[in-house]
Amino acid sequence: MRKSNTERIDAAIQQFMRINGIETPYNQYRLIAAWPVVMGPLIQRHTANIFIKNQTLHVQITSPVIKQNLMMQHRVLARKLNEHVGAQVIEDIHFY
Repeated sequence: MRKSNTERIDAAIQQFMRINGIETPYNQYRLIAAWPVVMGPLIQRHTANIFIKNQTLHVQITSPVIKQNLMMQHRVLARKLNEHVGAQVIEDIHFY
């Protein structure tokens, strides 16, 4: 019987991305794309700009009331977004 050196395709792709330095940018892209899914259409309508810098998600919110409510939940929201992506991408969220 021959010994097989098989590997799951998802593990091989993840290893390839990690070796080539594209895993982190890909996860950041996925997290930004997850914003409207996790937050819903109301929050998405009031989101003007969103980017990640130094493991902090920066989100421009056009409604002061919504911004204040989101600021009180920033840790919970960061955890939800990371869980949605399946990786620790951000540590905090800054609303401006």
